[in-house]
Amino acid sequence: MQPGRLGRERYFGGEAPGVYLETEFRPPHREFFSTGVPAFLGLMPQGAASRARGTKPQRHMISLWSHFEHYVGKPTPGCYLAYAVRGFFENGGHWCYVVVLKDDTRKSLEAGLEAISDLDTVDLVCAPDLARDKGRMFELQQIVVKYCEDEEQPAGRFAVLDSRPQDDGNDVVKQWSEIDGKDGAIYYPWVKVRGFDGGLELVPPCGHVAGVFARTDRSQGVHKAPANEVLEGVIDLERRLSNADQAQLNKYGVNCLRSFPGRGIRVWGARTLSGQAAWTYVNVRRLFLTAARWIEWNMSDIPFEPNSPRLWKRIERELTTYFTDLYRKGALKGGSPQQAFYVKCNEETNPRELLESGQVVTEIGLAPTVPYEFVVVRLIHGSRGTTITGPTQPGNLS
Repeated sequence: MQPGRLGRERYFGGEAPGVYLETEFRPPHREFFSTGVPAFLGLMPQGAASRARGTKPQRHMISLWSHFEHYVGKPTPGCYLAYAVRGFFENGGHWCYVVVLKDDTRKSLEAGLEAISDLDTVDLVCAPDLARDKGRMFELQQIVVKYCEDEEQPAGRFAVLDSRPQDDGNDVVKQWSEIDGKDGAIYYPWVKVRGFDGGLELVPPCGHVAGVFARTDRSQGVHKAPANEVLEGVIDLERRLSNADQAQLNKYGVNCLRSFPGRGIRVWGARTLSGQAAWTYVNVRRLFLTAARWIEWNMSDIPFEPNSPRLWKRIERELTTYFTDLYRKGALKGGSPQQAFYVKCNEETNPRELLESGQVVTEIGLAPTVPYEFVVVRLIHGSRGTTITGPTQPGNLS
């Protein structure tokens, strides 16, 4: 067979060149660096996930809501996974991964997380079906958050968490207090959407919120807080929150969904789970997480290079170019790039005892537009990827 013949036969079926209708969808192949790409882990009704083969969770990459039925299964009432994916696309998301879990146990959740561990394209994680076991929901959400922070996993992942249905303000504050971590955020309350049977259905909001993340990332960048943004496809909220409710929940890092007359239903908060002041805001944390992802994406050969001044200069040069671009996009505050960030990778950050450890340490300081001050962290490049430690004081390597 001549080179390229198979490709021509596949597309033209031996016909003359022209325009033909192809009924078999193929997921797009993505190789460019992107943000706002979630992995949805959830359940399908009995029989609907028949396309999954074997005992391991099957993952599917889709770029249109209309592909869900083809790759995953038929959406039905009560299917939180399907509502989450539809909400993602309704709010501006352009592609995502879907992983169908066997059941709602811890073992199945961990298997689903393992199924996305080799992906460097994912930066958001949503698991809408964790609410089916209200008694264990916080424990399971803790697993997701710890997974996002695990140094063994690809850098840059952030968990979009749901509250539990029917919970009041005190319940969701308890949720915030029981889940430890900085790479996650809680959204409250649940939302009412058009059901697959034509009625209204109450569903977790994580998919709609993930779509808002993707939409703001694309329109402005990860430095823009995914807040004061309309939730498309949402008809009503499980409960209407007042300004007093908002003030109370803000103190505990709970992100409220609010309904405003004439302005629609909006995401009205952008706070992480973290109690550390530097990581209070979702956009600040994601700015640093995205920097770590960018390094892994563009400088994956670092662990195999000699830990020498030549490598240090390369790291400083490439990161300076990256952060200068962020500064020009408005992600960093300052009258000049020098006031907005710094990058340090030299003999000070890489003392002699580190030279044979297989790690390269870079100190970066960024001045996000919020909270208007430098946040300093260390980026540790090693064979397991790039990890973030800190915040710390400039030059403090202890």
